[in-house]
Amino acid sequence: MSDRSTPGSFYTRWAGVYDRIASDAPGVVRMRSTFLDLLSPSRGDVVVEMGCGTGANFPWLRDRVGREGTVVGVDLSEGVLERAHDRIRRHGWENVHVVRGDATRPPFVGESTAVPSESLGLGAGEVDVVLATFVVGMLPDPGGAVEAWAKLAGEGGRLGLCNLARSTTPLGRLGNPAFAALVRASSPPGGQGRTRCAAQLLDERVLAGHRTLHERCEGVVSRRAFGGFVRMSAGTIESDV
Repeated sequence: MSDRSTPGSFYTRWAGVYDRIASDAPGVVRMRSTFLDLLSPSRGDVVVEMGCGTGANFPWLRDRVGREGTVVGVDLSEGVLERAHDRIRRHGWENVHVVRGDATRPPFVGESTAVPSESLGLGAGEVDVVLATFVVGMLPDPGGAVEAWAKLAGEGGRLGLCNLARSTTPLGRLGNPAFAALVRASSPPGGQGRTRCAAQLLDERVLAGHRTLHERCEGVVSRRAFGGFVRMSAGTIESDV
């Protein structure tokens, strides 16, 4: 299989389009603000974003944690990380960093990693907030990934997910066929073949990820947006005991 047909190269090739949609699409600013209100990062927090993409969340996260905090983005696709690097350089953020790594295996101290964990020196209990936007729907084992993120933040840390899935609201259901077609068109190589199957797989993965968050956290708050197509959940991680 050529590199052009891998998921990583797929997202690299479409990095520019993704960045424009993630930054400028109508309603995106309000959606990000709502999600971060649920997540409630504080000044001085260490925040890790899994699957950070082009860094579209960085301005909002950096504003919440201030100069005293730290924002770390993790992504596997080189193309989107190049744009994230550019965003950091343009703004001159010294406390925002990106790491190339697999979000399902957090590249930090004490974890298996494809990059030197010493480059950040962060381990379990040293991260205050972990979030992922539009990520768990692409993972083969979303529940396992969310569990790993919960362990990274540890007891008392905050965990948040924001995802797209088919709507279950009466009005939103009318748009489900168009949404399913969009899911199929935007899926990387090796997808499920049929539009209906791709959307169904997305729904199942999103449900699994959010279910695990509910199991691992207390005080979970959830919201729906964009006619029910956007699902957000955030909570405080409980002890493993």
